[in-house]
Amino acid sequence: MNNIPDQRHEERAQKFKQLTECSRCKPMGRLLRKFWQPVALAESVPVSGAIPLTIMGEELTLYRGDSGALHLVGGRCAHRRTLLHTGWVVGEEIRCIYHGWQFDAKGACVRRPAEANTGMPRTQIAAYPVKEYLGLVFAYLGEGEPPEFDLPRKLLLEGEGTLVANGRERWDNNWFQQVENSLDAVHVSFVHMALTVGPFGAAVTGAIPELSYDETSSGIRQTALRSATNVRVSDWTFPNNNHVTVPGLSPEDPWIDVFVWMIPNDEENTTRFMIYGQQAGATEESRKRFQDYFAKYGKYDPAEHHDELFASHVWDNPEDTFVGLTAAQDYLSIRGQARITAREDEILGRSDLGIVTLRKLFFRELELQEAGQPTKSWRSSTDSVHLPKQPGQESTA
Repeated sequence: MNNIPDQRHEERAQKFKQLTECSRCKPMGRLLRKFWQPVALAESVPVSGAIPLTIMGEELTLYRGDSGALHLVGGRCAHRRTLLHTGWVVGEEIRCIYHGWQFDAKGACVRRPAEANTGMPRTQIAAYPVKEYLGLVFAYLGEGEPPEFDLPRKLLLEGEGTLVANGRERWDNNWFQQVENSLDAVHVSFVHMALTVGPFGAAVTGAIPELSYDETSSGIRQTALRSATNVRVSDWTFPNNNHVTVPGLSPEDPWIDVFVWMIPNDEENTTRFMIYGQQAGATEESRKRFQDYFAKYGKYDPAEHHDELFASHVWDNPEDTFVGLTAAQDYLSIRGQARITAREDEILGRSDLGIVTLRKLFFRELELQEAGQPTKSWRSSTDSVHLPKQPGQESTA
């Protein structure tokens, strides 16, 4: 009998471990690969250039051919296993630095200069379809034909006159902790009061919200009611994208739509990709403020300031109270859980309804997948585009 608590604890630990694993051989890894995922900032890959990536435990090479087209192939040469991005882009192909083996965009070896009379080997490296969209590079890493590029689309930002900026942060913790944070509306009342209170924290306030969660065709809609005039709504898209609205850079600016993806590099490292959008209709002064701000502050990465954030608990950049401040606040709480948090040791309460809802949804989809049954056919939700604003802002919902 004395072993029963320990056994249950271990069973909980093993169950929760399913949520954090991302390799191709694991259930969650297989589930994530059924969706288009952002893998890089488009601006990070110059014409005739290549960069290395690690996405869901897989080493990859993203390169842009001489035509400007993007291609995604395996990370290492099939010959002696050196990194391909260190070689050369030749037309729409990539040549290894070590012995010149050359691969096309489909991963096939098309040239072996030191093996001129022996033909081409049958072995080829991996290759995946990619799509450039709103400043991000998306890839489909799953089996078979990719799904329609539907869930990642943000129709709200495709309109003429909309300004878009991008961000990327590389956090040193598991991806699922950041996904859970998206469905934790209560954290805003505490986390975003830390360091200093920026416009986001001031708008939401420290009041404790009443929570409700509704499953939609695309994911989960979260509603946090703090008062009759303070209702915050966010839309989370399965499996790892969140849409929120935040105050503009000055009181007279329109609110900014923020879309955030959490992409596991491996089990202990995550890349967050962001799209920020200011819709058409803003004044020229507001548009310039948006462009100037993101040019100067849009690439802040809290993980690069880990030691100083945890040591000082001080925000010393008063000019940046949007990207940098909110990222630093979230980083302190999420990274403070440890790189992979011990969910089996948690004590949840009623305020954790979003966390419970999210985990149930993922366990449902994983169980269906592993039983060989169809998972939900997630589709973009037509009612998820416009989110209501905070007090003082006209609601477009």
